[in-house]
Amino acid sequence: MYSTRVLIPLGLALASGSALAHPGHETASFFSGFSHPLGGPDHLLAMLAVGLYAARQAGRQRWALPAAFVLAMLAGAGLGALGLALPAVETGIAASVLVLGLLIAFAARLPMAAAVVLVAAFALFHGHAHHAEMGDGTLAAYAVGFALATALLHGAGYLIGRWLPATPWAQRTQRAAGALIAGAGAVFLGA
Repeated sequence: MYSTRVLIPLGLALASGSALAHPGHETASFFSGFSHPLGGPDHLLAMLAVGLYAARQAGRQRWALPAAFVLAMLAGAGLGALGLALPAVETGIAASVLVLGLLIAFAARLPMAAAVVLVAAFALFHGHAHHAEMGDGTLAAYAVGFALATALLHGAGYLIGRWLPATPWAQRTQRAAGALIAGAGAVFLGA
């Protein structure tokens, strides 16, 4: 019963990215910004992974990781808006999926400062990519859209992670989800 409630939403989330998030947008708007993280499996999995990883952390780290991601992602978009390039943006995004998946798969607990820095560094790449795909329009409405979608994806991952009971079966399920996410990250790195 629990496997159905976990595997069906996970399968739907993985299948929802059939249209990649990087074809470019005609006009930047709140809705195009909102759809960008939802439209590509690389962004979708990384953002769900942040929530899943945060759900199994202690205390303030549960909220600090998603907050750091959103803030750093906005900073990455700001860097793009200023014309400052980040090297290997797509590789950084793919690496975020791989590393975050591995952290979940191995139930790793990093010190708070290290986890926040790691998550924020990955978020810079995601934000820079969001800006690069913005198209014509203003950054403000577009950024509010992708920041809100990202926060919702973090929240979904967090709720799934907290919903799972602290049983051996649930821990194996979460580790398996982390391994699947890491496998997708490895595929993205190879593509």
